[in-house]
Amino acid sequence: MRRIDWIAMSKTSRIPGFYKLSPEERLRIVAEFAGLTKEEMDLLRRFGGLDEATANRMIENVIGAFQLPLGIAVNFLINGRDYLIPMVIEEPSVVAAASNAAKMTRAGGGVFTMSTGSLMIGQIQVLGVKDPYRARFEILKNKDEIIELANERDPVLVKLGGGAKDLEVRVLESKVGPMVVVHLIVDVKDAMGANAVNTMAEAVAPRIASIAGGRFRLRIISNLADKRLVRAWTRVPPEAVGGKEVAEGIVEAWAFADADPYRAATHNKGIMNGVDAVVIATGNDWRAVEAGAHAYAARDGRYRPLSRWELDDKGYLVGTLEMPLAVGIVGGATKTNPLARISLKILGVKTAQELAEVIAAVGLVQNLAALRALAAEGIQAGHMSLHAKNIAVMAGAVGDEVDKVAEIMVREKCIRVDRAKEILEKLRKSGGVQPQER
Repeated sequence: MRRIDWIAMSKTSRIPGFYKLSPEERLRIVAEFAGLTKEEMDLLRRFGGLDEATANRMIENVIGAFQLPLGIAVNFLINGRDYLIPMVIEEPSVVAAASNAAKMTRAGGGVFTMSTGSLMIGQIQVLGVKDPYRARFEILKNKDEIIELANERDPVLVKLGGGAKDLEVRVLESKVGPMVVVHLIVDVKDAMGANAVNTMAEAVAPRIASIAGGRFRLRIISNLADKRLVRAWTRVPPEAVGGKEVAEGIVEAWAFADADPYRAATHNKGIMNGVDAVVIATGNDWRAVEAGAHAYAARDGRYRPLSRWELDDKGYLVGTLEMPLAVGIVGGATKTNPLARISLKILGVKTAQELAEVIAAVGLVQNLAALRALAAEGIQAGHMSLHAKNIAVMAGAVGDEVDKVAEIMVREKCIRVDRAKEILEKLRKSGGVQPQER
């Protein structure tokens, strides 16, 4: 009996050498362990636009590819330029809502953006320093030497105009005593920057610890990229969103989020619906973006909305958004994943800064869509009509059955799988759907 067959039969997650196996061999083991059917195994074998060899290089222990829908949001006018926005997301109504709200912003000239550049922070933690404030001054005194040492690790980035640019030193009190934390400020240009920043932080850590008279521990990038901020704003006439009352309702909905972190969390989730969908489509690190966004939302000690909505003296609805956004167009999955490359081509962005500004614009527009729905017909109206189609499919509907079942459930305001099955059964018995339609 082959070793792989023995492993599969032993029903254990302790599988030595699993990483050395091919995706097909791993899949066989997992199938035996979990009791997967042939049909389920065949689904996992469908790598789609991401071929097996590429997927197997991107992460470890690959057995398949998990596909999500890729949609295109339309109507976006950003800084006077039209964009088609690729969005990868599983939630119904998000793409439609973004497209609809983007059309509203066009009435006021679209969305406008600006950003602070591509500076990232690498943190070096130094412990066991007896006189941390003196050490802080000593480190700052040797700033040029430390920056030069960092830049020796990435001459290509330096040649492109990037690299380590500055140094900040903080003294923190902690549960394990005082620590000196050095921030290495690196211009990462068109990359997200994690690899470059981490490499530089590791390179300078021994020298910093020596200067401080302590020992280094962590040397890693910070995902609170508050030196890489993106700002987006729009000014929309009230009639574009449904009138003066709806515009006022949007402001009141924002004020609720500003006053209450429970509401702010959902408010910001609506923003991230748009942000994450584009970040994923372009092969960027959505976990890093999420972490930075929520940390920034709580930067003053209280969690608040990332956006702000108000009415100007003419009654126009004015929305602004500010958040850290570390994304790249070179390196990582943005180059490895062919679908990410296609998404970047659809966007037509030339720099990481432009990509970040487009993403921020999408986030603001997505926020407008959610707040308008809340202030007008309610969030469920559009969302549930699309969700109903998913429920219909879950109930077994196919072809034209899907729309017919969904329509009835929405009309009844009863969107459940059990109800979908009842409707489907009645349709089929009454001949409401012809066999060829299925």
